[in-house]
Amino acid sequence: MSQIPVELVKILIALVAVAAFVGLNGLVLVYLERKVAGHIQRRPGPFEVGPHGLLQPLADAVKLIGKQLFTPKNADGFLFWLAPILSFMPVLLLFLPLPFGPKLTGMNLNLGLLLILAFSGLNVLATCLAGWGSNNKYGILGAARAVSQSVAYEIPLLLSVLAIAFQTGSLNLSEVVAGQGSWPWQWNFMVQPLAFIIFFVSALGETNRAPFDLAEAESELTAGFHTEYSGMGFGMFFLAEYANMIVVCSVAVALFLGGWNGPFFDGAWWFLAKVYVLLLVMIWLRWTFPRVRFDQLLNLNWKWLMPLALLNLLITAFVTKLS
Repeated sequence: MSQIPVELVKILIALVAVAAFVGLNGLVLVYLERKVAGHIQRRPGPFEVGPHGLLQPLADAVKLIGKQLFTPKNADGFLFWLAPILSFMPVLLLFLPLPFGPKLTGMNLNLGLLLILAFSGLNVLATCLAGWGSNNKYGILGAARAVSQSVAYEIPLLLSVLAIAFQTGSLNLSEVVAGQGSWPWQWNFMVQPLAFIIFFVSALGETNRAPFDLAEAESELTAGFHTEYSGMGFGMFFLAEYANMIVVCSVAVALFLGGWNGPFFDGAWWFLAKVYVLLLVMIWLRWTFPRVRFDQLLNLNWKWLMPLALLNLLITAFVTKLS
């Protein structure tokens, strides 16, 4: 009987750990987002289930799991149910190359950054299938918006990542983090502030977060591409959105903010603390700024982010060649 490869066992263990991490963070982020929203709107937020509403996300998760799964009339059943699976499952792979600590990485890959960029594109396909398979006009309009938005914002995001790759000469996230120091002035953010801003704004567009949540836009499209989903169909889209937020913030921390490095006691706690600061900024933006119009969304990308990202990349390539 042939032995099971050690690497395969490690990958399976890492995937199980990532699934637990995603589920736990989903509960924490739901609670955090509701509390921040309540604070901004001058109300207490969840307060009834458990002390200070701590068990409210768990109660909501149980409610979602218990709801009946319903396929709309005239919908394409296969595509309709394939979409939430395709939205959630590839997200787990995106966590494998992330360096949470000096020795805390699911898979230390030379092309880890490329793997994340490649598999994150599958979320666009899932959104498209959800809208098309629903046979609902709001779903199709939301999917069309999501696809055009994601394709547009992927370009400046990729260009800002390339600037760091040119500067460090590596697509391995662990090597990029190891090349940065413990203090903030030794992080890549100090050398590439424009790339960081472009990356973060593009990440908001890629994750469909407000003020760029045109694909869902409750006041115009009910709920956009997931209008017809209930129960865990909706729950998987919901979990995938929070997981994607963690991934983009983790990549930002690894590329620009020193990763696990900190002024003292380097470790995973620094990485998670920085990730949660960025997540709090994303939540604050959602509950502070109004949703932009679709033409404003695309103008911001094509007239500002794209030219600036291209200029930043050309300057980086020129300086790298000279040094």
